[in-house]
Amino acid sequence: MAEEIPWERLFEEALRVRQRAHVPYSKFPVGAAVLYADGSVVAGCNVENATYGLTVCAERNAFAVGVAQGREKPVAVAVVVDTPEPCPPCGMCRQVMAEFAGPDIPVRSRTLNGQEARYSLSELLPHAFTRSFL
Repeated sequence: MAEEIPWERLFEEALRVRQRAHVPYSKFPVGAAVLYADGSVVAGCNVENATYGLTVCAERNAFAVGVAQGREKPVAVAVVVDTPEPCPPCGMCRQVMAEFAGPDIPVRSRTLNGQEARYSLSELLPHAFTRSFL
């Protein structure tokens, strides 16, 4: 399925929405884009808050918008960051991905200079807490 995923489109959307990130404290804008089985792409950026605990990452925002839009079956996630090396999603984002996607969903992170890292969710979160434990 990786050949069918329009990675460049996903990275373009993540890069576009990254420009809208609200990051007055960290100065660390992140953009993310999620591809769904129906071909739709939902993008999100990080939104910080003066009470840091209320900050929401780009990946979680993209998934939340997907839920609000009634999207189902995410099939790929792309993240864009301005770091020397690609930055994987944080632990909270990984757990949110596990709520909506299977362990084999591909996740890619790309820097502004084009360096890219490729993962599966199971590599990022090998022992996810899922509904099977409830």
